[in-house]
Amino acid sequence: MAATMGETRNGMAQPASIQLPGIVLGVGMGGFVDGILLHQLLQWHHMLSSTNEDHVGVKYYNPHTVSGLEMNTLWDGIFHTVCWLAVLLGLAILYSRVTHNRRRVWTSRVLWGWMLAGWGLFNLIEGVLDHHILGIHHVYAGDGQVWWDIGFLVLGALLVAGGYLLQRSGRPFGPGAPERHEGRPA
Repeated sequence: MAATMGETRNGMAQPASIQLPGIVLGVGMGGFVDGILLHQLLQWHHMLSSTNEDHVGVKYYNPHTVSGLEMNTLWDGIFHTVCWLAVLLGLAILYSRVTHNRRRVWTSRVLWGWMLAGWGLFNLIEGVLDHHILGIHHVYAGDGQVWWDIGFLVLGALLVAGGYLLQRSGRPFGPGAPERHEGRPA
């Protein structure tokens, strides 16, 4: 059994949640999916690729010029650094909360559910902030870009809902949790 321990107000030990580390890991991993797939492989956008139409007055760096691509690549690298730090933070929190039998945590629906929810939260926050409020880039700029941006938000909401449902179907953690195999009734 994986043990995760936290403290209650009365000083009694109770199982610590893996919700926070799962969500933080999901945010970082979701950012990596966005950055690697949409920025690098598909090259649909970069961090500053729509600043010619943004809502905050950021200088435009045309991603179709060498100097513009250099600046967009720099900001993509800063974005990836933040994603990497989120993954490291999530791992550190998880490691501090799970004291033994860590393999069970990594194979649990609970952790993977919270990670999916974190990925969805990344999509929702990044989509609303960067695509709609700031307008610094869009999922796929051009005709119909609003539909791509809305689709990104819908995917985020589905990931949050799916992750929440997945983690609820998993086995709880902690010394007092009943032993059962995932996918089978208790």
